[in-house]
Amino acid sequence: MSEVNLQALADTDNDRIEAKAPTPMQEVNDALKKCGFGLFHIQILLSSFCAFVSGILTSNTTSYLLPSAECDLKMNLVEKGLLNAVPYIGMLFSTLVAGFLTDTFGRKVFTYTGLGGSCFFMIVAGTSQSYEVLITSKFLEGILFATSFSAMITLTSEFCHNGIRDRVVICQSSFASVAQVLLAVMSWGILTNNWRYTLFDGKIVLNTWNFYLYLMSLWSFTACILYIFVPESPKFMVTQGKYAETRAILTKIYRMNNRKAEDQSPFKDLFKIEKEKQKLEKVQENKNNGFAHHIVVGLHNVKPMFQKPLLFYLILICSMNFCIMNLYNVVRLWFPQVSTIVEHNSFITENGDTQNLCQMLDTYTHNLVETRNETAVCIPKTSGAETYINSIILGSVSIIPYFLSGMLVTKVGKKPLIIIGSCLTVGITLGMRWATSKALVVSLFATDCALSQSMMSFNQAFIMEFFPTTTRTLAISMIMMMGRIGTLVGNIGFPVLLKMGCVIPFYSLAGVMICVIFMAMFLPTKKK
Repeated sequence: MSEVNLQALADTDNDRIEAKAPTPMQEVNDALKKCGFGLFHIQILLSSFCAFVSGILTSNTTSYLLPSAECDLKMNLVEKGLLNAVPYIGMLFSTLVAGFLTDTFGRKVFTYTGLGGSCFFMIVAGTSQSYEVLITSKFLEGILFATSFSAMITLTSEFCHNGIRDRVVICQSSFASVAQVLLAVMSWGILTNNWRYTLFDGKIVLNTWNFYLYLMSLWSFTACILYIFVPESPKFMVTQGKYAETRAILTKIYRMNNRKAEDQSPFKDLFKIEKEKQKLEKVQENKNNGFAHHIVVGLHNVKPMFQKPLLFYLILICSMNFCIMNLYNVVRLWFPQVSTIVEHNSFITENGDTQNLCQMLDTYTHNLVETRNETAVCIPKTSGAETYINSIILGSVSIIPYFLSGMLVTKVGKKPLIIIGSCLTVGITLGMRWATSKALVVSLFATDCALSQSMMSFNQAFIMEFFPTTTRTLAISMIMMMGRIGTLVGNIGFPVLLKMGCVIPFYSLAGVMICVIFMAMFLPTKKK
């Protein structure tokens, strides 16, 4: 199918009504252009910012508390890797189901309920007294957050017209980098304290890392409250035939963005053609069919996604996301631990020789105390200021590519940027094992994170561009599911490969990104 046909598929949702004049979806796009960009979109971006911070906390808090909690919970290297990966295991259990239900029943309800559930289980994790309770809580936290994430991504994009959508999606993706900086600052401020509180005659002992998780739960709570006040996507509402509600949402956006009274709205005659009235009456009749009817309609709507050419693009983008998130989350989640090792060791050996990062990591893995051995005295090597400063640098560097790609994406295109970024990450990943200074380690890790994170946002933008409203959230869910499988494989495999020899995981990650370069050659070009 040609790119022109893809444009028609995305903009008109061809399973909707046929009309000579603009279709309802086209009218929504035109209305969003009249609304422009303003206060309403700032509200949406603020809500998504809190949600992105919550998501980073779901996956990243474990990597910061590992040095502090390794003795309390008696964790070995493999258990640390599993704890890093377990939120993504939880995400796999809910991603596809949540994506399908979101396309069927709406985006908003899954956004705030998922964030609220994530907050609850982060509090449970903060109360945990054993490794088993903590890992179970992080697993359930992952399930609930995945329920909200795809809905949040889709909801933001569907409040934007085509002219600003790519830039808004990239801006929203940059929140992950800002969140990493915030997380490092908050971790530095909390985990460097020595807090200890005992309840119920010592049955519950709350250490610094327990209070750390309590405080981090406030972000998902805040995001949940903010999304309660966000309206449903007008594009979703129009696919349900709810034209009056769609018109009210568009009027609200126009009023907030343009600071005008409601009676000055240009959307009073929107969806007034006779065929639309008939459509609305038909939808009202179908409401009696209930839950089963919605499921059947939802299954019918996703059918185009599993036909040519969308099926090929879906498989391609899912495979790329698997590889990119494999690299990104291994580098991101293991950086605090690697930085702590570097902080407590020196690149200059006792003999005066210079060792590289791999030699240092090999020494660490060979001398690691098995904390489950009760006869051994566990003395945790907690992260110092240097590790947190390095994490702040990593997050700050990750923001830079978003500014550059935001300017280049409309001129160069997403496909060339993904290919260039993949080539750079291959060289940087190979260079990590030869790093011989703390500054070089931080620089290479930060640049790798920045490039891979940008490529993830381009993948999401491809989904927004080529998949119709009725399948968009499910498509996002599928690429995120494959990315989370990649994260799971990477974080469980990294410590195993590290035990075999430091060079093996770094060469493996570079090989994964070579696969991305090859697959990117088959990506569709930007629609005209």
